[in-house]
Amino acid sequence: MSVPLTVSGAEKLKAELHRLKTVDRPNVIAAIAEARSHGDLSENAEYDAAKERQGFIEGRIAEVEGKLSNAQIIDPKTLDADGRIVFGATVDLEDVEAGKQVTYQIVGDDEADLKAGMISVNSPIARALIGKYAGDVAEVQAPGGIREYEVVDVRYI
Repeated sequence: MSVPLTVSGAEKLKAELHRLKTVDRPNVIAAIAEARSHGDLSENAEYDAAKERQGFIEGRIAEVEGKLSNAQIIDPKTLDADGRIVFGATVDLEDVEAGKQVTYQIVGDDEADLKAGMISVNSPIARALIGKYAGDVAEVQAPGGIREYEVVDVRYI
C-alpha cells in the first residue's frame, strides 16, 4: 500500500535514515564493543542497554526504509486540482463560530505536526476538507460537538 508523503516529508525521512546509518548505528556498535570489553556479559548493564538501543535503531532503519520504498511522493507545487482540497494542499480556514482563521497543510501521518500547521490526511478535519473548494463549509466532528470551518483559500505551495 502506498503511503502519501510530501517532498519535504520524504526529505526529512531520508535525512533521518542517513543519520541512523552513519551516526547512530556506528555509535551503538562501538558502545557494544566497549561494553563487551568489560568482561562478563551476564551482569553487564551497559551491554544490555547498548544491545537494546541497537535493536531500536535497526527497527527504525527498517521502518523508515519501508516507508520510503512505499512512499508516493507528492510535490504540492505541481498539483493541478483546480482549487479543490487534496493531499498536500495548504488551506486557509475560518472557524465559523469563533471567527478565528487557521492555516493547515494536509500531509501524511509521519509529517503531521499540529504546532507547525501540518495535519494528517487521516485526521477528522482533513477528511472533512478533502474535495472542498474555497467558499465551501466543512463540518468537523470535534470532541465538543460539530464545528464548522469555511474554506477561505486553497493553495498548492
